[in-house]
Amino acid sequence: MPIEPAASTGNLLLDALSGSDRALIERDLEPVTVARGDTILTAESGASPVIFPCDQAVVALVVATHDGRMAETASVGHDGAVGGIIGQGRLPNAVSGLVQVGGRVLRLDADRLREAERRSATFRDLFARYADCFLAQLLLIGACNAVHPIEQRCLRWLLTLQDRTGGDTLPVTHELMAAMLGVQRTYLTRILRVLQEQGLLRAERGRITIVDRRAVSAAACACHARVRLHCEAVLGAVYGPDGPRRAAPDADAGPVSRTA
Repeated sequence: MPIEPAASTGNLLLDALSGSDRALIERDLEPVTVARGDTILTAESGASPVIFPCDQAVVALVVATHDGRMAETASVGHDGAVGGIIGQGRLPNAVSGLVQVGGRVLRLDADRLREAERRSATFRDLFARYADCFLAQLLLIGACNAVHPIEQRCLRWLLTLQDRTGGDTLPVTHELMAAMLGVQRTYLTRILRVLQEQGLLRAERGRITIVDRRAVSAAACACHARVRLHCEAVLGAVYGPDGPRRAAPDADAGPVSRTA
């Protein structure tokens, strides 16, 4: 069923398009329901489709290593798109798109996106600016994973997930989070226990609750804030002064830590 022109799609990037620009692709947007753990993008499928997560759905790009481990390189929620948004949309062999939080996504063939970019300069400009933000996330997360302590990386990851799902309680297991951070589950559990003792979060089976976002932001590395600030500057139509608009109301909006 095509998306109604006046209706919100649940995806901020799509909703930032003008009516005439959105009309270029709206009939080709295919609603799909995905579940946590689904793989929705693979290198074997050739040119990747463009996936627009809606509402609280979150999709991560993950890299698998030869020894069976994996690590997240970027994640996208209702604030953007993943898949065939850069170049010809072909993923490297070791990269796939993994659903972190299930829900509804909109699927678009990459060829339809390229055609819309050829037909409209404003459409092309919006997605070029989004690609800039996506690349910034890739670069900063790569550096973060290489140089920052696991405690700070853990908090950065939780803040990003909270931005995209809304609310304080995040539907994530220790196993999934450990895989995304590239560490053993038992090791992550010990780290979460320490952070819980510090009053930053509460870890329970199948969920983690951020108790004090202001304190979490202060304790995390600067990478979360740097990505948000870059996207706010580059993609103001989608990102407000507090980063991506939340998928659901959240009373916390404490100041973003900008210290390293």
